[in-house]
Amino acid sequence: MALVFRSTPLLWARVAAMVFTCVAFSVALYGASLTHGTGDWCIFCWSFSFAGTLLIILVELCGLQTRAPVSWKNFPITFACYASLLCLSASIIFPLFFLKGYSGRNEMINCRIVSTVFSCLATIAYLSEVSMSKARPGEVAGYMATAPGLLKVCETFVACVIFVFISEPVSYKQNAATMWCLSVYCICFILSAGIIVMCVAEWTGCLPFPFARFLSTYALLAVGMYLSTTIIWPIYKFDDKHGGSSRRPNACGSSMGLCPWDKTLAIAVLTALNFLLYLADLIYSARLVFVTV
Repeated sequence: MALVFRSTPLLWARVAAMVFTCVAFSVALYGASLTHGTGDWCIFCWSFSFAGTLLIILVELCGLQTRAPVSWKNFPITFACYASLLCLSASIIFPLFFLKGYSGRNEMINCRIVSTVFSCLATIAYLSEVSMSKARPGEVAGYMATAPGLLKVCETFVACVIFVFISEPVSYKQNAATMWCLSVYCICFILSAGIIVMCVAEWTGCLPFPFARFLSTYALLAVGMYLSTTIIWPIYKFDDKHGGSSRRPNACGSSMGLCPWDKTLAIAVLTALNFLLYLADLIYSARLVFVTV
């Protein structure tokens, strides 16, 4: 097994991302004094991204792409897109929970600042990798390298954040309308995740119907479902006539992180964001000529 080293901008973007994530979680573990589960999430984001990038670099240096049990046209860019979103979330959450309200420049604060800076640098590195790996107009590439494929990664990630906010505290059991919203989040997440898995595992040819037609049909249905949720959730959560609360409680100002009302608002914003992502997905899917290589 011979190592194949070719210096390319894509390789250096991956090396930079790997180094930045390594520094972020190493410094955080060394002296950031993380005290609750939010810090564990940030450590997971950085360490998972580091491990996956290291694996991709080793596979390509050893020339093992053809022996990998996944589509190498789809897997690296899918991972890079998820890693960029993970590092972005850590870059926002970490300073919000571990730098807000702290003053001075002792070792603990310095470590937290360093982890935040390198998390932001890792996000930029992963976004650069995605930009270099995505399909150009007229180029034959895997589905995940196209705009609809990358949009599905974003759709599933946003849905995961919604699940976190909607389940702690539980805010979907208010009535049948809010239960419908949860159903929309779950159905669309499962189908989008299933499409990603089929593309990465190269199972799209196993479907009894054309994959491109399925993508367009699903995108149309998802747009309609998310449109209803974008309207229903704010009505039943922020309209006083429907059991909601239009004013932010005063207690939210003194709470650490996001209070329940803030999380409800975040769900409304993320729902609207996912609606726009599915709308863009529908527009791209309707005109995309998908070529399986």
